[in-house]
Amino acid sequence: MKKPLINIRTAALILVLLPLLLAFGYVVTNSGPLAPIPVTVQTVEEQSITPALFGIGTVEARYRYRVGPIMTGRLLSLNRDVGDSVVAGEVLGEMDPIDMDDKIATNNAAVRRASASITAAEARVNDLSARTEYSEAQAKRYKQLAIERNVSAEVAEAKEQEYQVARAGLAVSLATLNAVQQELEMLHSEHQGLLQQRRNLLLISPVDGIITGRHIEPGSTAMAGQTVVEIIDPESIWVNVRFNQLHSNGLAKELPAIIVLRSRANQPASGKVARIELLADAVTEETLAKVVFEQLPNPLPPIGELAEVTVSLPQLDATPVVPNASIKRLKGQTGVWRVAGDGLQFTPVETGTSDLEGQVQITQGLAAGDQIVVYSKQELTTRSRITVVDQLVGNGS
Repeated sequence: MKKPLINIRTAALILVLLPLLLAFGYVVTNSGPLAPIPVTVQTVEEQSITPALFGIGTVEARYRYRVGPIMTGRLLSLNRDVGDSVVAGEVLGEMDPIDMDDKIATNNAAVRRASASITAAEARVNDLSARTEYSEAQAKRYKQLAIERNVSAEVAEAKEQEYQVARAGLAVSLATLNAVQQELEMLHSEHQGLLQQRRNLLLISPVDGIITGRHIEPGSTAMAGQTVVEIIDPESIWVNVRFNQLHSNGLAKELPAIIVLRSRANQPASGKVARIELLADAVTEETLAKVVFEQLPNPLPPIGELAEVTVSLPQLDATPVVPNASIKRLKGQTGVWRVAGDGLQFTPVETGTSDLEGQVQITQGLAAGDQIVVYSKQELTTRSRITVVDQLVGNGS
């Protein structure tokens, strides 16, 4: 009689536990550890992407001029300040001439004295030249008279002696005149040298430009060759940019660029690549390039300001492309999770160039029409069960 009672109790217990087990299984398989992982998927398409390079650079001036004295001295005056525009040939300042003006005045006096000496020497030469001509005529006359025996030979010889003395005096006067003339030429040369030295004391702008540095103030001593003021040519402003060498393939001269100055983030400026440097930075593994503005910003940016530069590379041929977020690494391989039927398959791929929108070329491993996982709620494995959603809630991986 007890056996039927036990069977009834067992059956009742099973009827109570079965729904609980079914509910538990449902919860485990749908919202627990065994639940499908929400993912977003995308179909691979062939597209032609336009890659771009992004780099950080600094504003620089291609042409910079450092103006300073060629001789050590004290800075007497400086007429221009940082930010002032100057023109070629403009006097910016002056070094203390010390006794240079006195030397020029002394040289001028010496030039005048030499000029007076030349005048006196020329008069002496003219006088002796006339005396010599007269003595020569008298000597010839008395020589003829001596031949005709109208005068004695001693008188004719005396006249000849007077002529020779006059010739010697004329030669001395000519030599003196030549020496004084050479002295005057030397004084003129010294005068020009002193004037040039005096002009060298003036600090003169070599070009039209803007002063960007004033390194010494009046009253300070400046060494020969030391920079007093620094000038740049505003038309030569460009950006010295650094690009990652891994992505710099295709970088070339004349490619268009967008320049965003740090102080003008909402004012992008058009530019182009002016030069690719032959020397790269081996430490940071970056390629250096110079990018110029199509139109200089107004006002000009400070030298040394940071700028973000984006260079547009030539458009590539159409190939399968995937979002950069879909590319994963598994056991040292680069690949994507491809949806194969109801399951997942990790497919190794070879990537090419990418653009700034995150689209990456796939050169091998995928074909147009393949469906891949872009984002997932959790890390995926080949045994993962997935459920496709339009958008993940929270952070995906």
